[in-house]
Amino acid sequence: MRRREFSSLLGGTALVRPLAAEAQQRSAPVIGFLSARSAAESAHLVNAFRRGLAELGLFDGQNVTVEYSWADSQYERLPVQAADLLKRPVDVVVAFGGDMTAHAALSATKTVPIVAVFIGDPVANGFIASLNRPGGNVTGVSNLNAVIESKRLGLLRELNPRMADVGALLNPASPTFAAQKKNIEDAARVSNLTIKFWNASTDDELEIAFESMAGNRDFALLVPADAYFASARAKMAALALRHLVPTIHSLREAAVAGALMSYGNDLPDTYRLIGTYAGRIIRGEKPVDMPVIQPTKFEFVLNLKTAKALGLTIPAGVLAIADEVIE
Repeated sequence: MRRREFSSLLGGTALVRPLAAEAQQRSAPVIGFLSARSAAESAHLVNAFRRGLAELGLFDGQNVTVEYSWADSQYERLPVQAADLLKRPVDVVVAFGGDMTAHAALSATKTVPIVAVFIGDPVANGFIASLNRPGGNVTGVSNLNAVIESKRLGLLRELNPRMADVGALLNPASPTFAAQKKNIEDAARVSNLTIKFWNASTDDELEIAFESMAGNRDFALLVPADAYFASARAKMAALALRHLVPTIHSLREAAVAGALMSYGNDLPDTYRLIGTYAGRIIRGEKPVDMPVIQPTKFEFVLNLKTAKALGLTIPAGVLAIADEVIE
């Protein structure tokens, strides 16, 4: 064989291999990952989701492709982003960041399987027929955030038994604004607390809200689950410290960032569970046969460094029930 012919053969082989690899990649199942949060502050959650996929032998970039779409707390983007994902096409959609994300995915398709994280009651809100038999093309995890608002308020009361007034921060840009307000009002009524609401959907509005809370030593603030609040957790922790406002959040991430307390489900584990459900669907199961999961792992995280900076003495009973203490 002449050298020129041999070189041509090598060149042809070099061209064939990328084409074959590209064809193999195209044949891999595709998962559409739709989130109301931002990529910059969700790396640990993406890793947890990938761990769930790995339990089913699926690895992003190898035998499955994950297409990521982030709304960066701009909830109005979600319907367009969901529709764009469905054009690619995808084999299953996973929806993170709240009921608004699940609604956007469901509005985009009634046939492609959806695995969603629900903040409210998915039955009462019309997403599924029942927890055991969801029906349709959607299943997922119900985080029960509405149910545990009473627990969060109770922890604030244990921190300061004299407390009669409590604040709550809401995001008026969120489609779940009204439902969250009612849930917190109901929880405050049960706890015999007077509730006052502040609204914020931007960093400037957060500044204004916290400034207006300052000065009441028998006051604390509840911050419910919200994608924007999750992304702004470090800023909120700094504002709370500056204005001496004790806060309790739904996510451990907030306490790690400097908030006084958090109580809620183990969010990385929720993402892992969604990964396992997406993997099972890729392997052939159908959402209609997959019950909506309710979390069993809850964690109470207390930041003692923040308590000291706020001038608070944490009661021994509160310390004793903490799952994690940050010192």
